[in-house]
Amino acid sequence: MLIKTGIPTIEDIKSVFPSEDRINKGPVAVIECYQEIPCNPCFTSCNRNAIKDFADINDKPLIEDELCNGCALCISACPGLAIMVVDGSYSENEVLIKIPYEFLPLPKEGDTVKGLNRAGEYITDVKVIKVQNPKSFDKTPIIHIAVDRKFLYDFRNIKVEEV
Repeated sequence: MLIKTGIPTIEDIKSVFPSEDRINKGPVAVIECYQEIPCNPCFTSCNRNAIKDFADINDKPLIEDELCNGCALCISACPGLAIMVVDGSYSENEVLIKIPYEFLPLPKEGDTVKGLNRAGEYITDVKVIKVQNPKSFDKTPIIHIAVDRKFLYDFRNIKVEEV
């Protein structure tokens, strides 16, 4: 499916997600690299050594979930926008998901925006909790989104309606 459509299957998605127990302990990165390509900025940006060194530059990233604290440094370092952070400890009904967002307009804290799946289809309204956009993120803002838990494996991006 991925090779034909560019959209991973639910099996692909779950293969790169940490366990729900780990997600519920606190923030942890999810690296959605499904193919071997020459890339490693996630490894070089991780100062906790949670993302393991690559034996070959073409290897898929491996993350040791227990070492990851969800700091999100890897999100803005990833040129493929393939990393997000999930935090199941956020609330009983919602997970906090940090995503890269390189579109304009940027949402504002408190905004309700359209939550999208990996095919770019609307799935649910979501709330913007925080927007991080320092110069050190090299024009890749990180948007913190509160998402209903039932969309944990579906949610991947947002659409901001222009006023």
